[in-house]
Amino acid sequence: MALVYLDDIRLNAEVSGPVGGPAVVLLHALGTELAIWDEVVPLLPAGCRILRFDQRGHGLSDVPEPPYAMGALIRDAERMMGHFGMRDAVVVGLSLGGLVAQGLAVKRLDLVRGMVLSNTAAKIGSAEMWDARVASVQADGLTDYATGAMQRMFGRKWQDVPGMPRVRAMLEAMDPRGWVGCASAIAGTDFYTPTAGLTLPTLAIAGALDGTTPPDLVRETADLILGSRLHLIRGAGHLPMVEKPEEYAAAVGEFLRAIGQV
Repeated sequence: MALVYLDDIRLNAEVSGPVGGPAVVLLHALGTELAIWDEVVPLLPAGCRILRFDQRGHGLSDVPEPPYAMGALIRDAERMMGHFGMRDAVVVGLSLGGLVAQGLAVKRLDLVRGMVLSNTAAKIGSAEMWDARVASVQADGLTDYATGAMQRMFGRKWQDVPGMPRVRAMLEAMDPRGWVGCASAIAGTDFYTPTAGLTLPTLAIAGALDGTTPPDLVRETADLILGSRLHLIRGAGHLPMVEKPEEYAAAVGEFLRAIGQV
């Protein structure tokens, strides 16, 4: 892992695979970090050049004062790809990362050849919902917020999910300012119209137990993009790359092969 110094921020990144290999960019969810992909990266097709990084406010990246604009998160991804010389990439975006992926594809179609929109939507929740969550986190912190978040992410049997404690620890270790900043970006984002104009190859992935971005919401977003396909992972919630990494990696790998990325 290494800190990348951009003009106004330092972002923590990890790159694996051969220089010049088919580009894959992994963008994590709110309250997680690049390590959320640890179990998936070794299972992706050999030879891929894989970039993952802690988005602003997360992990080992800088934490600017909130709120953040979605445009800033998109620009971060754009600049990170530029820093590592990555083009024609398949961008795999999880939840918040899926919003960033959509915005990046709209802005820089030269950088994005295909998308995997994982447990995400063109619009996630309402501004009022996010305002209430921000107020709660600002008042009581992320430890109090975490229990409800785990229930929404993992479903009714959330306490029995093997990967849950690791995910909860990521959330509770965050600087609350980073969470608030990115939550504010989500609150202000509605990509229904721009996403409906996209025609690039797209795989949508949904978890059957996901209470944060339920399958119907993921399907609704996939339906905006001509020719997209949907893969439902049963027995998984909002983070299927943690809950069912083999099935998740197989679905992504099959998509990469189907569109000729590998």
